[in-house]
Amino acid sequence: MISSEAYGLSDARQGSQPADERVVKGVFVTGTDTGVGKTLVSAALVRAYAAQGLRVAGLKPVVSGMVEGGLYEDVEALRRASVPPRTVGDCALYTFPPAIAPHFAAGQAGCRIDLQAIERFVREQARDVERVVVEGAGGFLVPLTATAGFADLAAALGLPIVLVVGLRLGAINHALLTCEAILARKLPLVGWVGTWLAPDLAAGTLEGLRDHMSVPCLGIIPYHAPLDPEFAARHLIIP
Repeated sequence: MISSEAYGLSDARQGSQPADERVVKGVFVTGTDTGVGKTLVSAALVRAYAAQGLRVAGLKPVVSGMVEGGLYEDVEALRRASVPPRTVGDCALYTFPPAIAPHFAAGQAGCRIDLQAIERFVREQARDVERVVVEGAGGFLVPLTATAGFADLAAALGLPIVLVVGLRLGAINHALLTCEAILARKLPLVGWVGTWLAPDLAAGTLEGLRDHMSVPCLGIIPYHAPLDPEFAARHLIIP
């Protein structure tokens, strides 16, 4: 686990320009739930920006769920897609082995997640690239501390938000609620992406989303096994 104390951003490392004056370009990727394809879409966006000849970093500042071999699959997908490729430490600030909610994992580890440290981390990683793709964990309102969560991080970063919606039964309600939560905070939601993660699509789901979502659809990723960011990138409109 990498803690905010271990990261230790000093004033010297931040340079003479205040962190809040640096312009960070890119997107913040959130989802209606866990397991809806946020990492697939995030890695696809990274690859799409790279295909435009841009230096781009895929970041997942908070990740939980280590798999066999001591790897974090989401981080691996993002760091390998980045141009130039990045280390695990360049992609994630907090890593927690249990596959549980980040704030709960942090509590078990005796660690306090620091939103300001995450914001500094993102701005620091953005210094040597032209775009960043920052992926959240779980849904938009997942907490990070007792008083703040990913919604607050999205507000602090100020990046345009892309909402990932898994095209399954229940998706319409989850998507509309999440969209409402983002817009109620007056945050820049640029659009949503539908991910078709199973061979069979719940009848009426896609039609309902297209009829009722108040922001543009940035793409529908058809079912494809195995999941492939390059394949997904061909089905996205790049914000």
